Order: sequence, then structure tokens, then C-alpha cells
Amino acid sequence: MKALWNYCWNLYKKYEEGVNYLIFGFLAFVLNYFLFYVCESLLSMPYMWATATSWLLTVFFAYWTNHSFVFKSKNADASSLIKEFLSFIGSRVATEVLELVIMYLMVDVADINSYIAKLVAQVVVIVTNYILSKLWIFKEKK
Repeated sequence: MKALWNYCWNLYKKYEEGVNYLIFGFLAFVLNYFLFYVCESLLSMPYMWATATSWLLTVFFAYWTNHSFVFKSKNADASSLIKEFLSFIGSRVATEVLELVIMYLMVDVADINSYIAKLVAQVVVIVTNYILSKLWIFKEKK
């Protein structure tokens, strides 16, 4: 049993960033999808407003988890944190525009259910967010 535990732990440590991104990305996805449901179904917001609102509320959770647990940012001083946060928000705004375009094309143009469209859009956005975070926002400084 100890050998299995050690093997799993070593495997986790080898791929820690990717595993943590999957875990916290999944939690952000669940939060985003839940908030989308609440906004659209319970608060009767149009799907585009529900999409934007769920994004806005989820982006702060995503920054905190990406900064603290996924990429383990070493930025601690106020100036570096502000620059990192603004870069994060900038990239997330870009992927939110991508999500809104996907939602529009799938819901209004292709007449696909908004919940299915949201699921597809989120998969595209999650992958794009990881690439932007890895290569631009939380990259190791030389």
C-alpha cells in the first residue's frame, strides 16, 4: 500500500501544475455553470447577461486559485500583484469575448440549447485560459 501511495504521490508531484489546474479549473467550471443556471433560470436573465454575470463572479475565484495553488506565483509585492492581476483580467476578458461569440453562434445562429452551448464554450475557454496563464500571466520570470 505504501508503494502505491508513493507512486501516486510522485506522479502527482511530476504533473502537479496540470493536475491542480484540472481540479481548480473544474471547480471554476462548476461555479460558473451553476451561476449561469441561477442567473438564466432563477433570475430570468437573458443568456448573454447570464454568461457575462457568471464570468464576472467566477473570475475572482479563478485568479485566487491560479495564483495560489496552480501556478504558485511568487509575486508578493503590490506592484507585481497588480500587474499579474491586470494581465489575468485582460486575458479573461479576451476569453469571455470568445465565449460570448461561441454562445451567440451556437444559440442564436445554430439554435442550440443554451446549456449545451455553455458547456461547449466552457471547454474551449478553459483550454485557452490555461495556455494564456501558462505562457503569459504566470510564467516563470528569468
